[in-house]
Amino acid sequence: MNRRTSRQITVGGVKIGGDAPITVQSMTNTDTRDAAATIAQIKRLSDAGCEIVRCAVPDMDAVRAIHEIKAASPIPVVADIHFNYRLAIECVAAGVDKIRINPGNIGGRDRVRAVVAACRGAGVPIRIGVNSGSVEKDLHEQFPHDLPRAMAESAMRHVRLLEAEDFTDIAVSLKASDVPNTIAAYQDMAQRCDYPLHVGVTHAGTLRMGSIKGAAGIGGLLAMGIGDTLRVSLAADPVEEVKLGLSILRAVGLRRDCPEVVACPTCGRCQVDLLPLAEAVEEAVADIHSPIKIAVMGCAVNGPGEGREADIGVACGKNDGLLFKNGEILHKVPFEEIVPALLSMAREWEKERMT
Repeated sequence: MNRRTSRQITVGGVKIGGDAPITVQSMTNTDTRDAAATIAQIKRLSDAGCEIVRCAVPDMDAVRAIHEIKAASPIPVVADIHFNYRLAIECVAAGVDKIRINPGNIGGRDRVRAVVAACRGAGVPIRIGVNSGSVEKDLHEQFPHDLPRAMAESAMRHVRLLEAEDFTDIAVSLKASDVPNTIAAYQDMAQRCDYPLHVGVTHAGTLRMGSIKGAAGIGGLLAMGIGDTLRVSLAADPVEEVKLGLSILRAVGLRRDCPEVVACPTCGRCQVDLLPLAEAVEEAVADIHSPIKIAVMGCAVNGPGEGREADIGVACGKNDGLLFKNGEILHKVPFEEIVPALLSMAREWEKERMT
């Protein structure tokens, strides 16, 4: 896919935009004022693969905790600020790596200038974060039936406030709570500027529905080449956001860092309980860090053909499995030996790639 050309910014050593890999972000749901709980959650997020984390900063008590959080965080920390420009300045002084703010919501030009001066002096980028619910009243009135246009106009209004201060260390997000408006807003914005885009669907919902919306919205944008960093917003443990974000990148071919296990949906020809087998294969190869594709197919009639695109795989019979590699049939193994056989083949495949 052809990726949109964007300028590059740096967030605590992590590059966003340009030719940098698309990063996965999340947001803590602890009380930021509880530094210990927030640090513990950030470490869990980092262990899951999160590359940048955002924390809400509602008051000065949270700012004081940010000092401790930033010192202990293994990944860059973003301060999420609303309305109070002093909190943004204090967070920059506390060492955060980026702030998320809407410049038009913090007061007059003097306040914008003060925030920009702090960020410029510390080399801290600003993310302009427009949500469908935060669009200004006059833009809703100007574009009553075109929410994506109103969101893009709002984002550009905030961008111009920063550009007027000769500040261009900017990222932009435009999130709606539904997929069509989200995609349309980002498509519009992608034509207006070359700032890196943070993509996501806001307050997408519970784990199930939020995952569907996130995969459709974020995956759709990435497939169009739009997006430089992402967050999947879920009403769930934020670790699930990270897992899903990484899965979306892998599904669209933008991360190839682990095995992909595919399995057929099964039909009346299948004589085995395929789901537990596929899950057992996934678990067995979880510590392999190569992009091998493994097919677990439910029957020997169509299995090898349907799994031809896989590197290795098995087509199951009633009591055994027919192993194949690169579409070529190898031999049968008893059913109970399928998982260890595929694991052995996967490790051999990984060694071949490393030599």
